[in-house]
Amino acid sequence: MIKPREKAPNLEINLVNDTKWSLQDQTPENFTMLVFYRGKHCPVCKKQLEELQKKKDEFTERGVNLIAISSDTEEVAKETYKEWDIEDIPVGYDFPIEEARKWGLFISEGIKNEPKHFTEPGLFLIHKDGTVYWESIQSMPFGRSPLREVLGGIDYILKEGYPARGEA
Repeated sequence: MIKPREKAPNLEINLVNDTKWSLQDQTPENFTMLVFYRGKHCPVCKKQLEELQKKKDEFTERGVNLIAISSDTEEVAKETYKEWDIEDIPVGYDFPIEEARKWGLFISEGIKNEPKHFTEPGLFLIHKDGTVYWESIQSMPFGRSPLREVLGGIDYILKEGYPARGEA
């Protein structure tokens, strides 16, 4: 399990625009926010990422870089990008289940029309120094932190110089 204030694991991932993205290459003003989502099969993920698209400028104004990541295949991720209203969100795909476990994400076996294995949701704020600042990991698709509350938390953190918590 990764704890706050620890160096974030290396993360390199292919994007749907045929480029590569690397966490270590990010130079945000304040944070990089990683949104791990279940995949195209998940309507709750669609709603969350489309809300993220609408609030992207609010995150950017706070010095936060964004990326959405799933273990979906390239083909499925590119379909997702075309079909969902997420045109300004970098979308990574083929996130290996073994890597997801390093991040502490829950892994589910598919039922019905789901992929064989996929990650459950997770949201991480990585501090500009490369350490984990905030993490929210879930075992179900429901009950995610509303993005307005995440924005409010970031406002408080930046205003008060609030330290990362949960490292003990």
